[in-house]
Amino acid sequence: MTHIVVFGSVRRELVTRAERAPDLGQAAPGREFHAVPGGSGGRQAVAAARAGAAVSLAGAVGADAYGELLRAALVREGVDVDALRTVPGPSGTATTVDASGSPTVVAVPGADAALTVAAPRDVALIGSGDALLLSSGPPLSGVTGAALAAREHGVRTVLAPSPTGPLPDELLAATDLLVVDEDGAAALTGRVEPYRSVRALLELVPEAVVTLGAAGCLWAARGGQPMVVPAPEATAVDTTGARDAFAGALAVALCEGRPTARALEWASAASALSLGRPGGAASLPYRSEIDAACPAVST
Repeated sequence: MTHIVVFGSVRRELVTRAERAPDLGQAAPGREFHAVPGGSGGRQAVAAARAGAAVSLAGAVGADAYGELLRAALVREGVDVDALRTVPGPSGTATTVDASGSPTVVAVPGADAALTVAAPRDVALIGSGDALLLSSGPPLSGVTGAALAAREHGVRTVLAPSPTGPLPDELLAATDLLVVDEDGAAALTGRVEPYRSVRALLELVPEAVVTLGAAGCLWAARGGQPMVVPAPEATAVDTTGARDAFAGALAVALCEGRPTARALEWASAASALSLGRPGGAASLPYRSEIDAACPAVST
């Protein structure tokens, strides 16, 4: 079985139905705690596990009741949490404010702020994996350290930052595959047109995917021609988990040896399924669902 290691943020996921983001320190009507972990690391771990991989998560939760709930929820999803550390203080929080069907995520890092380095235990875990899946949730110094550990051990690194801001040169140099949306590609390259931006990304990383929403995704690798993979039709209900569903499923499919075009089709099907459901991690699809939605690529 494919082994995916995730180094990333784990946060309690709160959903608030409101016209605007509430004060996170106050109770709010309609706020729900979702038992499935939030945070980009938590969602990526659940996405890869539901897509059929053995998943280990290196991250941090707080020494509070939510920390124990998050740990237990990951275990229920089949995620190995031996490298999930508990640190003093509160667990991180990701509050999704759903105003008129347009979700906005308000994040409070909490325990994630402790992930400033990849600890020796994290490095050993990364070396045992088939791929390392990263986001930009924890401090970038820790993300960079994890990517460098993967490079040292010859482990493929997939970086799917959310949101995409400036990224350290050292991190990009240690990344094998970068997954960003159109805005992220433009922010990193200064070029708005997707074909121009994906070519510019290849100056930073050897392989890149630019997601295009309903238009699908655009893949390119050094020495090859860019390729567009269409997206399945989907009615957008909640976009929160779609990017992590895509990244998790893509990492699994590539590690299973599927051709890139097929892997991208399968990942796009996973993203579309997540897009059509409410919630972040709660919306992430299982392998059987992805296979049913993408029978040409099912295994």
